Amino acid sequence: MPRPVQPQRSPTAALLLGLILTLAAVVAYSSYIIWQIKGLRQLQSDLAGRNRKDSLQLLRVQNDLNSLALAMRDMLDADEPYPLSAWATQFQRIRADLDDALRREEQVALVERSPEQREFLRSSLAQFWDAADRTFALAQNGKQDEARAEIRVSLQARQAALSTAVARLLVQNNEYEEQVAARTAGIYDRVQRQVYVFLAATLTVIVLTSLYLIHSNRRLFAQLAALSEQRSDLAQKLIATQESTLRYISRELHDEFGQVLTAVGSMLGRAEKHTPADSPLRADLREVREIAQNTLNTVRSLSQALHPVMLDEAGLEATLDWYLPTVERQTGIAVSYEKSGDAFPLSGATAVHVYRIVQEALNNVTRHSGSKQAWVRMRFLPHSLDVEIEDHGAGFAPSQVRQGIGLVAMRERAQLVNGSIEFLHPANRGTLVRLRVPKEAPELNG
Repeated sequence: MPRPVQPQRSPTAALLLGLILTLAAVVAYSSYIIWQIKGLRQLQSDLAGRNRKDSLQLLRVQNDLNSLALAMRDMLDADEPYPLSAWATQFQRIRADLDDALRREEQVALVERSPEQREFLRSSLAQFWDAADRTFALAQNGKQDEARAEIRVSLQARQAALSTAVARLLVQNNEYEEQVAARTAGIYDRVQRQVYVFLAATLTVIVLTSLYLIHSNRRLFAQLAALSEQRSDLAQKLIATQESTLRYISRELHDEFGQVLTAVGSMLGRAEKHTPADSPLRADLREVREIAQNTLNTVRSLSQALHPVMLDEAGLEATLDWYLPTVERQTGIAVSYEKSGDAFPLSGATAVHVYRIVQEALNNVTRHSGSKQAWVRMRFLPHSLDVEIEDHGAGFAPSQVRQGIGLVAMRERAQLVNGSIEFLHPANRGTLVRLRVPKEAPELNG
């Protein structure tokens, strides 16, 4: 006896938890990636962009200082026909551009300048312009040699010092840009590591959820298989009980009631013979004997319908040879019966199930199809017996195949003998029931 199946906890809650965890991980990681990308964008745009702008302004300052150096070289060249005071305008233009460049550089500078650096740059530039003013003042007073000496001694040295200071600032900017690049690379590396961690965590959750789902499915399928086995066992027992009951009732009707009615008929016959021919009782006895005979015929027909005795004695073929003409007489439906192949014997239980399926199929033709003709075909194949019952009546809906009690019983009987059954729609509409029973069908108890 199969063990009762215990109810199992539904995996829905665990699967839902796994889904929530996966979605939460995706949302959290997406937020983290967005935050990192935002910070990276700000680092690249605000820091790196401003650092490049600062470097451009420092290059502008350096270019102005180089222009001053070239101008001072030309001023010291004795071949120049211009007086030194002629260079004042160019110095003023460079001074204005240099002041604007330094002002812009202070606005965009990211590298922290030390107070000494700022003071040195500011004071060196002021001293340079003071020396330049003195130089041009000497030149305007006609003191060309003293002016050139001022250029050699003061202006060129101060310009060189300023160029060196600006060069240091450019070096600091380059170092800062390298630091920004390193920070950017660090962010990329951190995000990459987090991607791997997230993928590993996500894959772990997916694998665990999948394993749990597989385990749950196997458990559910095992439970369904156990239930199916119990259902098959129950169906087998119910059908066996039904057949045993029908066989018992059939025998009781045939033996007990049949014998009683036969004895009653014999007694009435003898009584009729001993009754005078002109007696009214003789006619009554004859009428009662005919009623008893008709009742006996009805009881025998009912006994055959419940369980044909010839099914146990003569087999399936002989039973169908008797049953199909009976159906024609009782229902008025013309039944065409065809047999083919080399016949082989079937076990008693298998013959009963095949007979019941044919009986149920013809009952459906009578009750539901509205057809006045049916076809029964029995083919003995090398490894199986194929039986078809066909009509061209109203047919049936797919829901009737799943819910009809008679059709369900037919399917159960087919499964009990390891066979298969199909409910099809022929080309001419109607219904085609196709049963296939293996030649070596199991011998069932019952």
